[in-house]
Amino acid sequence: MKLRNFFSDIMAVSIAAMLILCSCTVKESHELKGTRPNIIFILADDMGWADLPVYGNAFNEAPNLTQMAANGIRFTNAYAACPVCSPTRASIMSGQYPARVGITDFIPGHWRPYEEVIVPKNRNQHLPLEIYTLGEAMKDAGYATAYFGKYHLGGEEYYPKNQGFDFSNVYQGGGFFDYAGRMEQPIEVESGVVLSEALTDLGLDFIERNKEEPFFLYLAHYDVHVQLDADSLLIQKYLKKEKVEGYPCNAVYAAMVEHVDNSVGRILGKLNELGLTENTLVVYFSDNGGLVSRFDRIPLLARSKQYIYKGDPLLFVASSNTPLRAEKGTVYEGGIREPMIVQWPGKISAGQVSEAIISSVDFFPTFTELVGIELPATQVFDGESFVNILAGGEQEKDRAIFWHYPVYHHDFPASVIRKGNWKLIHYLHNDTRLLYNLEDDIGETKDLSEQHPEKTDELDQFLEEWRQDAGAELPVPNPDFDPERRYEWVPHPDSRRFRSPPIPK
Repeated sequence: MKLRNFFSDIMAVSIAAMLILCSCTVKESHELKGTRPNIIFILADDMGWADLPVYGNAFNEAPNLTQMAANGIRFTNAYAACPVCSPTRASIMSGQYPARVGITDFIPGHWRPYEEVIVPKNRNQHLPLEIYTLGEAMKDAGYATAYFGKYHLGGEEYYPKNQGFDFSNVYQGGGFFDYAGRMEQPIEVESGVVLSEALTDLGLDFIERNKEEPFFLYLAHYDVHVQLDADSLLIQKYLKKEKVEGYPCNAVYAAMVEHVDNSVGRILGKLNELGLTENTLVVYFSDNGGLVSRFDRIPLLARSKQYIYKGDPLLFVASSNTPLRAEKGTVYEGGIREPMIVQWPGKISAGQVSEAIISSVDFFPTFTELVGIELPATQVFDGESFVNILAGGEQEKDRAIFWHYPVYHHDFPASVIRKGNWKLIHYLHNDTRLLYNLEDDIGETKDLSEQHPEKTDELDQFLEEWRQDAGAELPVPNPDFDPERRYEWVPHPDSRRFRSPPIPK
């Protein structure tokens, strides 16, 4: 009897301890909910998971992002909702998967008319005004809102100024130096000022003007997108730097990484100067995986910089996503896994590394929970808040997230599910399925579909149910399929004219 009572007492103490631990996690999460911090969201363009030193890169330099990770949380399993820009940007603004929004390729999209299948076109070649956006939610919460930089979600009618942002200036193209007159609102800049610095200046001015009220700043860089161009002194710095085995070590690309890092440093410095650091959540992310080489096989560098690598393979190679497989424009990890760093000193414990599975659809519900507003029941939101993770809580280990990229780019049309450590790729042009265990095989080198047919079928069923729910459109057989011409690119049917990305002079 005494022994039984002893074990009963031990069990009671254990249960009590578990309840206390659970209540602490819940309490911490509730403490963050509705705290109404300033929020700064910094988005890089095409920066890969492996491009930053905090993710293992030994050539590029990013001391400010390294310090930001030391001050907060570095996420190792954060994902863009698509391997190209427009759909991911739509997912951030809407809290919905691209398939639900109707933007599954960049706007207007790629087109190969002689392939095996005819791929779906974007249902929307803009972010619909009917969608309740992140900007509108933050504005409704009483925040001053601003958007500066690349948008790529439709023409001027659909710009941030019509999507909930009080202040905005959209970069409309023109290169990294010839941009002043190509902004939505032309700006005056001194000669030689690179685009990232000009965009950062706009952000700093907004912070200064709104330091007395809660603000939401969305700073969307164009670095490190092609055509590659950068400050000449930074390029020379990396040309002189000792190369690292196993990495391309493109000096122009490395300089662009530092451009973004300098921007982050200036933003964080302004917060310190104004005494706003401990009342500001800062999030750093990228819109898709790193580019290795262009799909159309033309030089990557701006014309004014092509002399640097004349006759060198680096004229055509930007970066590498190793140990991840493949690159932008594919649903392998190299195309969708992103760097993500979050800091909020005083609220988020410093020096954390989180393995939580995060998707770009999660930012919307996370930010709205922090500012204390409810999401409208009239709109579907696919993401889930990670406020509890910021507060030190745990995530369900088998969380499922999805991708639908039904077009040709650097690979074939595909849909994907990641559930826990398992990832299933369903190729849509030939109905094949590949299964990977990312815990054991981050490089996706071993297809396990034959060894684990039950897991393959289970994930395939989840994926099909999600596609039905999201209204994902599928490719159809192409009666004009021509094996000899299948790789030809032509103007997209929704394009007025075919245009390659502008090549700065």
